[in-house]
Amino acid sequence: MAEEEVSYASVAIKSKKQPQSEGKNENETVYDEVKVNKETKVVDDAEVEKQNESVQQTADTNGLLPDKAAERCRRYQQLCFCFGTLCVILVLSVIGVCVYFRVSTASELNQLKSSQQVLLEENQNLTNLNNKLSSDYKNLMIQFDNLTTASITLENKITMLTVENYNLTKAYMALENKITMLTVENYNLTVATTILENNITTLTVENYNLTTASVVLKNNITTLTKENRNLTLLNEKLMEERKKLTELIKNMEETWNELNVSRAQWSIDQYCPKNNGARSCTSCQRGWNYQLSSCYAYNDAEYAYRTNWNGARENCKKMNSDLTVVSDNAEKIYVKTLSPVIGDITGYWIGLRAVGGKWKWLDGSDLTNQAWIQQPATDGQCVTSLQTREWTSVSCTEKYNWICEKKALSV
Repeated sequence: MAEEEVSYASVAIKSKKQPQSEGKNENETVYDEVKVNKETKVVDDAEVEKQNESVQQTADTNGLLPDKAAERCRRYQQLCFCFGTLCVILVLSVIGVCVYFRVSTASELNQLKSSQQVLLEENQNLTNLNNKLSSDYKNLMIQFDNLTTASITLENKITMLTVENYNLTKAYMALENKITMLTVENYNLTVATTILENNITTLTVENYNLTTASVVLKNNITTLTKENRNLTLLNEKLMEERKKLTELIKNMEETWNELNVSRAQWSIDQYCPKNNGARSCTSCQRGWNYQLSSCYAYNDAEYAYRTNWNGARENCKKMNSDLTVVSDNAEKIYVKTLSPVIGDITGYWIGLRAVGGKWKWLDGSDLTNQAWIQQPATDGQCVTSLQTREWTSVSCTEKYNWICEKKALSV
């Protein structure tokens, strides 16, 4: 081969049409094989063959130099790489890449051979890479299928969960409604419970009060029962005593009638004594002095028979009379005449004594004329009368004589 003679070789790199794995970069291209020919060869892809033929014919006739090859690359939108006199033209196509180069000298041919060896090594590397990528692709496809199956399973599960979620939502809403109803019922029950508790408290207090009252009533009943039994016994006893008293009253009435007859006879004998067979009646009985519609009698007993104020009064009562009560000055003067000084007599009890710091008569009336006695009314003091002096206050416990008074009989 002459030094000026130019030879062209065609290298076709074909890419299989396989789907790219997920996650691969869009700029990555898988290459199956690299063919280097000194002459133009037909590749599997029709488009690459057409472009290679076009480039080959142009290169054979025109003897493209690197500059011209680059220009043609730009014209046909091809990718060119030139290294000295070696130009590599990559035909941009989805089905292949064509590489064109020319060797103008023996040294360039050697260089091309060396480059060819490099390219073969790179092709081997690319082939290994392609195999690895194919294996990764298969693995990814298996993973994709598994993921697809898992996705379908998840979709089914999501569908089931969606249905379950819908059912649970309905159940939750039903529960919320039920909770609302139960809350209202609970509130009503709480109010009712509070009312019941208040009623129970009130009833407890009332029950306690009633229990206390019941205990008191039981005690009262027990007491009343006992008292009733005692009263029954007492009533029976009183009935017996009443019977006895009735008989006694009957006997007393009979005796009283007899006494009345005797008393009447006594009164007749006292107020109307017989004188020579004939009766003559007076206003006062024998031994009493008539004056101012009353009968008076003074006691002039010896010292051994004298008594205190109460004793003197009891003696007067035995004679149906009482100690004298003076109503006016005339009666006072008359009572003074009935108080004679006989022997050792120093005074006569009359019906005047000190009560509550005042001089009072036996009939409860106050002394109206305070000049009749000069001593103050000191409780425990009684008054005595005597002809030779004025009324004198002495202790009611001392022993004196006394003057009795009673109403005169009208005749």
